[in-house]
Amino acid sequence: MSATPLPSSGASPLDGPVTCDASGMIEIHRLFRHSFGEAAALVDGVAEGDTAHAAVVADQLHLISASLHAHHEAEDERLWPAIDERAPSCALHVERMKRQHAEMLVHLNALDRAVAVWLVDPTRTAAQPVRSALVGINASLAEHLPDEETNIVPVMEHTITEREVDWFAEHGRASTPKGQQWNMLGAILDAQPDGGAEWKKKHLPAPAVLAWRWIGAPRYARYRAALEGRVTR
Repeated sequence: MSATPLPSSGASPLDGPVTCDASGMIEIHRLFRHSFGEAAALVDGVAEGDTAHAAVVADQLHLISASLHAHHEAEDERLWPAIDERAPSCALHVERMKRQHAEMLVHLNALDRAVAVWLVDPTRTAAQPVRSALVGINASLAEHLPDEETNIVPVMEHTITEREVDWFAEHGRASTPKGQQWNMLGAILDAQPDGGAEWKKKHLPAPAVLAWRWIGAPRYARYRAALEGRVTR
C-alpha cells in the first residue's frame, strides 16, 4: 500500500524541534528483516525426524516471534496514542500502522501454532504450515517496515521523548526469553550492515563489549553452528 500524504489541514510535526533519536527503530527493523528472512532456510535445514535440531530452530523462531510480538505491543500501547495526541495530522498513517499490525498478528499467531506442532513431529509435511506462516510474515514486513520508516520514524523524532525511547528499548529487552539474551544480541549485531560495530559503540558500555567478546560471542557462535546443523548434538 502506498503511503498517504499528511493532510494539509494539520500542522506537520516535522516543523517542530527534534525531541529524540529514533534510529533504534531502524536497527530493530533490520533484525526482523534478517532473522525472518533466513527462517525458512533454517527450517528446511532440519532433517526428517531430527527433533534435536528442530528444537534449536524452534527456539530461534520463538525468539524472533516473541521479539516482534513485543515490538508491536509496545507501539500499540504507547507509540500510537502518543502520536495521535501530539501529531493529530498523522492520524491516517497511524491507522494504517494499526491495520498492518493486525494483519501481521494473524501470521505470527499461525507461526507460533505451527512451530509447536512441527517441534513434536519435524517432518516436511509438518513444516509446511511453518513455511506458509513465514511467507505471510515476510510479506507483511516488506509492506509495513518501509512504510513505518518513511512515515512514522521521522514523526517520532519530533514527538517522542528520549525517556520514552528508553522505555521502548527496555520493553524489547524484557521480552527476550530467559537464557536467550546473548543470542538476541548476536542476531541484532548480525543484522546491522557493518556487522554491529557501530551498534556496539552506540549501545554497549565498555564492560558489556568485553563481556560480549569473551562470553557472548563464543556462545552465539556455538548457537549458530547448532542452528545451522553444523555440529553434532
